[in-house]
Amino acid sequence: MFTKEFDIRWSDLDANRHLANSAFINFMSHTRMAYLIENGFGQKEMAKYNIGPVIFYEHIFYFREVLQGKPIKVSFEVGGVSEDGSLFKFVHNFYDSNGKNLATCDMLGCWMDLKERKMTTFPKELNHVLKNAPKSEDFKILTKEDTRAFGKMPKDLD
Repeated sequence: MFTKEFDIRWSDLDANRHLANSAFINFMSHTRMAYLIENGFGQKEMAKYNIGPVIFYEHIFYFREVLQGKPIKVSFEVGGVSEDGSLFKFVHNFYDSNGKNLATCDMLGCWMDLKERKMTTFPKELNHVLKNAPKSEDFKILTKEDTRAFGKMPKDLD
């Protein structure tokens, strides 16, 4: 399991003096990018292949309050990847200094060609980055049906 440690800053807190929802998302993003960068897939590679990540959803489940004063660890695991590498599911867990699970998040996304503005495959030359990543216990091969697993569809205004 890949983890990154964070101190809770004043700016990470909300009006209830616990970790704000936006801080959870920022810590997860920082953790997964730290893993990707450490394994050879950073901004330089994204620019070379003209791709970027698109997030379809992030489902966060909160178990305990996260307060300022003690560091937390955020984990990164791959929960799934499509056969062609275009879709990915990442799993993050938040732990206190005693290893207690504070929150968990499943997020689903894809890689987008930044010129065509369409979903694209992950570069084959970099397959090792996700193939060698730590996997969640429920890792699976993703399909396009996984992007609609919750039945949510757009409803435009008339």
